Amino acid sequence: MNSAEYIARYLEKRGVGQVFELVGGMITFLLDALHQYSSIRIVSMHHEQGAAFAADGAGRIAGIPGVAMATSGPGATNLLTGIGSCHFDSVPAVFITGQVNRHEQKGDRAIRQLGFQETDIVAMAQPITKGAWMVRDEADLPRMLEEAFALATSGRPGPVLLDVPMDVQRATITDLSRLERPGSEPEPAPLPDIHEFCDLLASALARAERPLVLAGGGVRSGRAIEEFRALVETLGVPVIHSLMAVDVLPAGHRLRAGMLGSYGNRWTNLALSQSDLLLVLGSRLDVRQTGADTADFKGARAIFHVDCEPGELNNRVTGCHTLTAELAPFLRSAPKRMNTPVVVDPWIDHIRALRAKWPDTGELTCGDGINPNEAMHVISRHSSAATAFSVDVGQHQMWAAQSLDLSAEQRFLTSGGMGSMGYALPAGIGACFASGLRPGVVIAGDGGFQCNVQELQTIRRNSLPLKIVVLNNGCHGMVRQFQESYFQGRYQSTMWGYDAPDFAKVAAAYGIDSERVERAVDLDSACARMWQEPAAPFLLEVIIDSLANAYPKLAFGRPISEMEPFAKPLEMEGT
Repeated sequence: MNSAEYIARYLEKRGVGQVFELVGGMITFLLDALHQYSSIRIVSMHHEQGAAFAADGAGRIAGIPGVAMATSGPGATNLLTGIGSCHFDSVPAVFITGQVNRHEQKGDRAIRQLGFQETDIVAMAQPITKGAWMVRDEADLPRMLEEAFALATSGRPGPVLLDVPMDVQRATITDLSRLERPGSEPEPAPLPDIHEFCDLLASALARAERPLVLAGGGVRSGRAIEEFRALVETLGVPVIHSLMAVDVLPAGHRLRAGMLGSYGNRWTNLALSQSDLLLVLGSRLDVRQTGADTADFKGARAIFHVDCEPGELNNRVTGCHTLTAELAPFLRSAPKRMNTPVVVDPWIDHIRALRAKWPDTGELTCGDGINPNEAMHVISRHSSAATAFSVDVGQHQMWAAQSLDLSAEQRFLTSGGMGSMGYALPAGIGACFASGLRPGVVIAGDGGFQCNVQELQTIRRNSLPLKIVVLNNGCHGMVRQFQESYFQGRYQSTMWGYDAPDFAKVAAAYGIDSERVERAVDLDSACARMWQEPAAPFLLEVIIDSLANAYPKLAFGRPISEMEPFAKPLEMEGT
């Protein structure tokens, strides 16, 4: 068989159910082989960035690499933002790009380009992948494919890119042995000796009066959710979470203590500031979690930090007790040495009282308008059938993370490290396919939604059961809020020189039913209509005041307990 057919058959053997792509000349052999020689569903997107984000969403849901393909030149470079999203958020993915024939490549010539659309995508992708290689000899393809899948899923997951010249795609593969025994799941790294760490932690927990567990995105990317939930139930310690770990415990769970950080729930940041012990699992403690004042974040409390990447330990926040280990095997082993529940009922009651005093829905006064935090609770109440909430980047991302009420099985997907607008719609498509075409919810702002609005056609063509909620505040709200704080309300390019279309008419143009809601009293019935036909796509446009801010917000430069609007920042931060 030729290389293109080999790739198609190998992907199928590895359990890949769909490949996301935008057709181009240098991947026509690959697409034809997928069509002829596999049962893999080819999902044609309308922009390569959309294909990359769809692979991201699929990889998060399935745990096996999401796969996207693109042609050489602009097709390959358009994948880069989605590749970066997978890299920073630890998502397993394999990206396959077509390349010009080997004899058309410039090699060492002192020229910019020889073949049409020839582009060195490998060099561009290397900083944001776990590996990026060109297949220069068809005999190497079987090994490189196997290594790509193993690398994408081992250790801290991430993306791998294979660039395959067109003549390599046509070349004959003679060694089919790897196709008959495609690689299995990688073995986790050997678990280090955890006895000393766990004994020290158990002793500290026994003395603690106000302990917390901080769950980061590594709990999900490490496929350790069941082990995590078992451990916290054993310990009985309240759990706070980062933006990337909104879904580690269901809403209403007695140990769920909210989101910390720059836009965290106020009661959560207050509880953190009062804690005397912190167990950090799979979080890199970045600036959006700790604020700029890392000395205050550390304080006098003992911090125990477990992560699979040693560089993340004692990085920004120093003086921690650390353990380099993959979370799933660690969490399976830890309870054997830490099986005594911690008695902290007064502390749990205190956190509950903080939440009652500082409810998420009380941060904004919206009059007759729609309170975005309240809207998230209403959307959640009607969306019990959703497998995943795919959330874009902006103020709505923070309102969603603060206030969505997820069940134990529902997922929260968002672009955290890359923070790319335009993520939610294509990622929701990928998640929908990876979940077996079960319903999902996409939440986006008007600005971010327009970045990949073309993928509404993908939803319509495939009749995907996605419920799309566009929070329309008529501006780029998060940057507008930044301009309000630091630029005296000069709203260049966020409100001045920006606008949005009538999204109901846009949805109609794509053949998708829609509704627009402007008053809080109408939101409940609008959400009910959104779910009237669970298997059909629907777009709900929710009008939000342009000047509504995402509160609370950490007053930059201050301790994590001091948040806007009651405290003012001491210095300028990134948005």
